[in-house]
Amino acid sequence: MASRSVDMTAQPQGVEIASGGSVEDFVALMKPRVMSLVVFTALVGLVAAPGSMHPVMAATALLCIAVGAGASGALNMWFDADIDARMARTAARPIPRGRIAPDDALAFGVVLAFFSVLTLGLLVNWVAGALLGLTIAFYIFVYTMWLKRRTPQNIVIGGAAGAFPPMVGWASATGAVSLESAILFLIIFMWTPPHFWALALYRCRDYERVGVPMLPVVAGPDETRRQILIYALLLAPIAVLPVFVGLGGWLYGVASVTLGGAFVALSWQVYRTREGRAGDAAAKRLFSFSILYLFAIFAALLLEKLVGIDGTVVGRMLA
Repeated sequence: MASRSVDMTAQPQGVEIASGGSVEDFVALMKPRVMSLVVFTALVGLVAAPGSMHPVMAATALLCIAVGAGASGALNMWFDADIDARMARTAARPIPRGRIAPDDALAFGVVLAFFSVLTLGLLVNWVAGALLGLTIAFYIFVYTMWLKRRTPQNIVIGGAAGAFPPMVGWASATGAVSLESAILFLIIFMWTPPHFWALALYRCRDYERVGVPMLPVVAGPDETRRQILIYALLLAPIAVLPVFVGLGGWLYGVASVTLGGAFVALSWQVYRTREGRAGDAAAKRLFSFSILYLFAIFAALLLEKLVGIDGTVVGRMLA
């Protein structure tokens, strides 16, 4: 498989390295769209946890989680700058475009990672701080540096990094992890492969060009479509589990079943549609819907907690 042998200080030909970088460049380095989903799922974990948390402490926890997510994004862009410069989807990122020097991105990411973990540990609790540190380390060392360029299971195993935030939120509120927070982790963990494989289907040439062994590159698009459908069929019932443990109520139950059915239906379309533009269009629809899916089911859980819908009633009825 591909190895990272390109000089990280090298820039695309004709591009000069900027002496600094604008605020917008450093914000882009933190992957704000990914960060927003991380913060949202962490918020749901925090609000869904039993007990109460002072608003200032809750805001502190979420800020630390956001900064930690931004640190992960910056360090990922630092390490992957060589392949980012050669992929159409990522070529406009700050480092390939020369707006931020690699050393500056590395320093920025390390400082953010250190202070986010330290602040969360000192001001909130060390269980949450340790989980945030584990999340950053897993994303950088396990996924980015080890798995991404070596195995088509990169997204399957590496997806754990994106699944930790609701558990970090839960630990921020309770100082512990639990079965409920583990279920939230499992939902995102099972959601990640079909989400990214849908993207990889219509971006396959990008990954092939840079030697990243995404599943469509290694096993082919047909096997990728089959795996997407399998994961969708597994995800749909797993996403209903919060109802059975009293974490989700009737609103969450309706949302998870309805949206899970739609996820499976779109995955089936991807599986059946294998030709040219139609196949790419089906994969794009699934990729776009998958983002809506995760946001919507977590939003349903959040709404239930905010308006006081009691999931324990439904849980007892189904027990």
